[in-house]
Amino acid sequence: MKRVYSILPLVLAVSSGVAEAAFTPKASRNGLYPLDVVDELEAATMSKVEEWMAIKKTAGNCTLENAVVRQEWSDLTVPQREEYISAVLCLQKLPPRAPKDKFPGALSRFDDFVAFHMTEAMMLHDPYHLFASHKYFIWAYEKALRDECGYKGYQPYMNYDRYAQDPVNSPMFNGNASSMGGQGLPSKYPGIAQPYRKPYDWIKPGGGGGCVTEGPFKDMIVSLGPKGHVLTDVPKNPQSDGLGSNPRCFRRDVNRNSALGATANYTYSTIMDNKDVDAFYNRYLGMPPLVNDTHPWGLHNAGHYMFGGDPGGGMLDRVWWIWQMQDPENRINAIPTGGMAMPPHQLWEEAALHPYQRAEDPKDVIVDLGWIAPAIPLLELTDQLGGNHGQFCYIYL
Repeated sequence: MKRVYSILPLVLAVSSGVAEAAFTPKASRNGLYPLDVVDELEAATMSKVEEWMAIKKTAGNCTLENAVVRQEWSDLTVPQREEYISAVLCLQKLPPRAPKDKFPGALSRFDDFVAFHMTEAMMLHDPYHLFASHKYFIWAYEKALRDECGYKGYQPYMNYDRYAQDPVNSPMFNGNASSMGGQGLPSKYPGIAQPYRKPYDWIKPGGGGGCVTEGPFKDMIVSLGPKGHVLTDVPKNPQSDGLGSNPRCFRRDVNRNSALGATANYTYSTIMDNKDVDAFYNRYLGMPPLVNDTHPWGLHNAGHYMFGGDPGGGMLDRVWWIWQMQDPENRINAIPTGGMAMPPHQLWEEAALHPYQRAEDPKDVIVDLGWIAPAIPLLELTDQLGGNHGQFCYIYL
């Protein structure tokens, strides 16, 4: 039986004059982290969510009352964090399902997800797919943790703002048993070029980049890749496509310089200053570059390289949901269709080899995650409260 957090009627008085929220999830928050401006926006937006749920038809009987809650990492209790970590470690021990002849470097079920993201990076980041397909990808990963490794909770997210000032000492990356591992050992690399303007902006190194030696993932073996050249001393993959077996330590650079481009003011502006879906998409990717800004790389890259290197990740789905809920009637099925702003630096070579193909109409697009999840129409993936034929039924707190 799945565990749910009930949604109780509760009027929240928002002192800033923002509209009142009619519902709040019954789930704990970590008192060490006061609500930032995006948290407050999300709370105030719940009244719009309630209104939308009252008028729309939802597949699978998804309601606010039975929607599950995805919480921020530091809002989880220590036992809940450790339960999630155990499930990830379990996934790293299960055999892979990716075709062995195409992905000889995939060693585990965890690697199935890495392999797909590597081979379909351009598809996953093009305008049609960045938001909807990543939503499906994250849901499929959560489902694997629950169905295959007995995880009882739900996929947590990472609020970049909570950790931006001192990510190395945060509960996410401090290296203790309930963290996602610590900083990598010092490694010399030049940083990460951000190619949206010339001369290039550079995310300076954060002091790590080498092997992670603390925390639950200190013994993790990375086999696939690398495909990019961010960390210059990583051994080359035996295959040109990066899919061969290349066993090595798990490396990471927990990077404050990158994180400062993902503080709450950037997230709030991305949501509230971009009413058009193409503008929202481009701003998320850092285009057009912010004039005279010291951290202009956009939420996508700022989140990736906050703990990037070999590999990295982010909280895209939550930001998209808050943006949608500002005007759900017009935004739920709004799909970016403009040209890709510019591929991230690590995708330049792949972009030249595999330019994405754009269908004439979003309703004709089928998202196929291969061995990760069944193929499904793109427009079935836009609604987290009833999409995926009713299997999406969650909110963020």
